[in-house]
Amino acid sequence: MSQSPQDLLQQLRIERADRDLPAPRRRWPWLVAALIVLVALLAGALVWRAARAPQVQVATVQAPASAAGSGSVLQATGYVTARREATVSAQITGRLTEVHVEEGEHVQAGQLLARLDDSQAKAQLALARANEAAARAALGQYQANATLARITLHRERTLVDKGLASRQSLDQAVASASSAEAALADAREQIAVAAAQRRVAEVNYDYTFVRAPFAGVITDKAAQVGEIVSPLSAGGGFTRTGVATIVDMNSLEVDVDVNESYIHRVHAGQPAEAVLDAYPDWRIPARVIAIVPTADKAKATVKVRVALLQKSPRILPDMGVRVNFLERAVAPSAVPQGVLIPAAALIDTASGKAVWRVRDARIERVPVRVLASLGDLRQVDGALAAGEQVVIQPGANLRAGATVRVATAAQE
Repeated sequence: MSQSPQDLLQQLRIERADRDLPAPRRRWPWLVAALIVLVALLAGALVWRAARAPQVQVATVQAPASAAGSGSVLQATGYVTARREATVSAQITGRLTEVHVEEGEHVQAGQLLARLDDSQAKAQLALARANEAAARAALGQYQANATLARITLHRERTLVDKGLASRQSLDQAVASASSAEAALADAREQIAVAAAQRRVAEVNYDYTFVRAPFAGVITDKAAQVGEIVSPLSAGGGFTRTGVATIVDMNSLEVDVDVNESYIHRVHAGQPAEAVLDAYPDWRIPARVIAIVPTADKAKATVKVRVALLQKSPRILPDMGVRVNFLERAVAPSAVPQGVLIPAAALIDTASGKAVWRVRDARIERVPVRVLASLGDLRQVDGALAAGEQVVIQPGANLRAGATVRVATAAQE
């Protein structure tokens, strides 16, 4: 069927609704591409900056050896122990109502640590005080009876002497006076008994207070409010036998095991040097207290007690320690000062010697003072600590605060 030219033109006509719709545009591929380019630029900048940072060699700052190290005759290991340590408990069985301490707290001698339920002890104390008061009140009556009996006896004796009374009445007066004196003495004894019972009740009441036997530090809190404590183990394991553990930090010393083959090198009073495992650069002056007169046949060792001549809060019970037994004591002037660094780390400044210290990939200049020369090492004094890193053979292009790349450390 043939179509007319007007029908063909009608089919080629574009509707207005279709002509006005915009073509869809895809923008997210461009955003992803821009993000990738930005990350690549940042990475390139970091690589370029790291490549520009100067490369340096570093050495580790060392602690100087002890001046008495050459005088060491023996070395042994052991642990820090407390000669004065106590697990404090109540003297009676009771339920805890108050606990006033925590681990790490310093306490003084006699300080209140905890309290037990005191309702029963308080009632017994009140009863004992009431009994004592009643006994003292009854004493007045017995004293009055005794006074009346003495007066009656005196009167009867006078009447008998004048012949106005019979001998029988005098005998009765004597018996009454004796009975009154005996009752008065018994009343005084009853007062003593009541006072003793009151003191017992006061002691039992005081037992409800748990106090520190000496000054020290709380290292263990073993009981909580509401638990039953007892000086004896009872209750099938449900009763606490201790409230807290106190350690006198001034009584800390070192126990070391010395091989019995070398015990002849140690004697009481011998100078020594202790080094804690936690602080290997800290040398503590010490002295041998005594050699315990017994040997451990299983380990073939003899225990030696060593006193620490320097006290510090850093020294804690049960810390590992190494003890150097010395031939002679170290004079205070012989204790090494400063730290050791390679001679190649020193630089000259307008104010004297200095070194470049590396921290977090950045360098800073630290002034130092040279104390001694030990071969290729220099003993210096300044704001340097053992374990830090310094630049060796530094170049002239280093600037304070600059970023550096650390090469393999050269150790002397």
